[in-house]
Amino acid sequence: MSEPAVARELKGLRVLVVEDEALVALQLEDMLSDLGCAVIGPAARVHQALDLLNGQRVDAAVLDLNVAGELVYPVAEALTRRGVPFIFATGYGASGLTEPYRSRPVLQKPFLLTQLRKAMLDSMA
Repeated sequence: MSEPAVARELKGLRVLVVEDEALVALQLEDMLSDLGCAVIGPAARVHQALDLLNGQRVDAAVLDLNVAGELVYPVAEALTRRGVPFIFATGYGASGLTEPYRSRPVLQKPFLLTQLRKAMLDSMA
């Protein structure tokens, strides 16, 4: 797939970011903006993410696995129920995920823009 086609596929997506580390959240916001996405959040707590999810349209999400000491699975469950694609961005890697989430795209922190783009597209396939 050509770069312009990739950019068109992601352009305008409203992406929920759940990340409790401020610098990582800022970097992720910049990356998503570079891909043409609108960032929802970031949410630094699970309850904040659920409030954002319930309050507005979300097309996709990037979830840190451990958010301020709480696992992000309630947000993943809500996204799954709504049919919203999402990826995990975590330092734990795929081995840190429980079933049924092991088949979800996982970005190992730190990651590059190209890896984020690929994971986002894989989540929507």
